[in-house]
Amino acid sequence: MTKTPAPPKPTAAELDLLQVLWPLGAATAKQAHQAMLKDRPDITYATVLRLMQIMHTKGLLIRDESERSHVYAPAQAQDTLQGKLLKDLIQKAFSGSAKALVMAALKSGISKKEREEIESLLKDGGPQ
Repeated sequence: MTKTPAPPKPTAAELDLLQVLWPLGAATAKQAHQAMLKDRPDITYATVLRLMQIMHTKGLLIRDESERSHVYAPAQAQDTLQGKLLKDLIQKAFSGSAKALVMAALKSGISKKEREEIESLLKDGGPQ
């Protein structure tokens, strides 16, 4: 039985692009570039296009080539990839302890609103 290798972990720049693509679902390089300009006014279209091409090669994006402008979409859902990255972080940085991760996050400074949301989740038995 052959196991399909997991896609590589995205770099910081690739995660930035995925944060733009997840809400869009799919986008051309031009659409992704326009969306990224809000937070990174210095980013060029060529940089976004090249990054999307690299991410497609790595298996982080899928590409629809049926139109003149290729349309790219994330290969994994946001919660799936975040879950994998979180598990890896817990193993590598917190010796496998989710509690240690949570305690570090709470100590690093959260807003009053975030604290209230966390307390509400704990009282209600977790996310719905």
